[in-house]
Amino acid sequence: MITNTRKIQEILNKFNLSINIKEFPNSTKTSSDAAKVIGCNISQIAKSIIFRGVKTNNPYLVIASGSKRINEKKIEEIVKEKIEKANAEFVKKETGFGIGGVAPFGHIKKIQTFIDKDLFKYKEIWAAAGTSNSVFKINPKKLLKITEGKIVDIS
Repeated sequence: MITNTRKIQEILNKFNLSINIKEFPNSTKTSSDAAKVIGCNISQIAKSIIFRGVKTNNPYLVIASGSKRINEKKIEEIVKEKIEKANAEFVKKETGFGIGGVAPFGHIKKIQTFIDKDLFKYKEIWAAAGTSNSVFKINPKKLLKITEGKIVDIS
């Protein structure tokens, strides 16, 4: 298990969650790749997308259902500034993870987090575990507790 994945496993353990990270030979980088490899509905994939505040340069994390398109205007209303999707360099600098493997927690620093309300329709969802081929299954309410995120309608 490589460092990023180990970090995510340690956080899950700290919250007394008996969740094991699964690593696959195939990529789980995109929502559709992950759903295929895992064998779940694409809506159960919790994709972690980093946005950058245009004025403040603050990172914002949106954890969205894999089947949803994020309405950036809704996020802008909440954070009170224009945002743009972050580039790979910004994502790595702010989270410690590469695009396609950004975990919903365990970042270099605390990032304001928004979680798609649609993920709460499911008992279990799947999220990246720090690499482009590792994932873990979690209850959305437990994910909310770990991330201290805010539930939002992102679509």
